[in-house]
Amino acid sequence: MPSVQAIYAHYVERSPFTFEEQVPDLVEMRRRRAEVGAAGLPYLVAERDGMVVGYAYATRYRQRSAYRFTAEHSVYVAPERRAGGAGRALLVALLRACRERGVAQLIAVVGGGMRNPASLAVHRALGFEMVGTLSRVGYKFGEWLDTTLMQRSLDDLG
Repeated sequence: MPSVQAIYAHYVERSPFTFEEQVPDLVEMRRRRAEVGAAGLPYLVAERDGMVVGYAYATRYRQRSAYRFTAEHSVYVAPERRAGGAGRALLVALLRACRERGVAQLIAVVGGGMRNPASLAVHRALGFEMVGTLSRVGYKFGEWLDTTLMQRSLDDLG
């Protein structure tokens, strides 16, 4: 988890792709991971050459029972490993792991909206459809930021 926290810290401190503004400590990161596991959802970590290069997880989309087959996900890749395929590999594995756990719909909330073209592109390539944009819903680094909502049915994963 220290490596996962370090990757996330980069995005909290330097990017508009997460709207979190304070880096969670290691205790909080472990609590979040345990919460994902307690919900029966996947939390995946990718390694290359013995180093953690990224992670991905799913959380319940909403707490009401009617949403029980829908999850939201996050994928973070170490900044020095971006564009190396780790994000795509994590997302492919996450799609399968979610389907195995009974998730029927997976939601991506892409922080930064159109300012995050790499995330939008990998999601599109893996079958996500753009379903909307929430304009100016986050404020970070002195500017208003959008989120782009994308959705993928997992029914075709079998």
